[in-house]
Amino acid sequence: MTSPDQLRRVEINHHGFDTKTHRGVLVVNADTADSVVRIFTELFDTGFPIRQMKPLEEYGGDNTASLAADNTAAFNCRRPDQINAPTTESPHANGRAVDINPLENPWQDLRCKCWKPSAKHSARSQGKGKILEGGPVWRAFTTEGWVWQNIDVPDYMHFDTGYPSRPYGGPSADAR
Repeated sequence: MTSPDQLRRVEINHHGFDTKTHRGVLVVNADTADSVVRIFTELFDTGFPIRQMKPLEEYGGDNTASLAADNTAAFNCRRPDQINAPTTESPHANGRAVDINPLENPWQDLRCKCWKPSAKHSARSQGKGKILEGGPVWRAFTTEGWVWQNIDVPDYMHFDTGYPSRPYGGPSADAR
């Protein structure tokens, strides 16, 4: 797991679902900070809406509460015994993953065969704040070398630098 001195607090403007400009915060690994700024600057320039962007500490470290609030977030501690993403491997525990608009871009939890935080927007069709392959969010991240939903189940909100967590290596030659 990443130590606190390897994390950076990045403040970024974003368009809210209310069409106003808001200032959000993501906590990310130092090696991804510049890339995250470039990505979210591009998303701001395209007008892509983000409901809110707060560090998980504002939810008492409770990822479930953050997801339910449709909060875009990055760094998220993991328990050492967490089977789906132990601390040494988890991109979130290492500040190298971002979840965007979770309600609009849910993930499928195979333990319950359900969508979290909700199945309401599980169909991949156009919609406010939704991420679609080839769309502006997908292009902004993949051009920077990030990977979309890098697991064996649908996880439409999730971008990371690779699993198991690895340092950000920049955009690939193919993405440029």
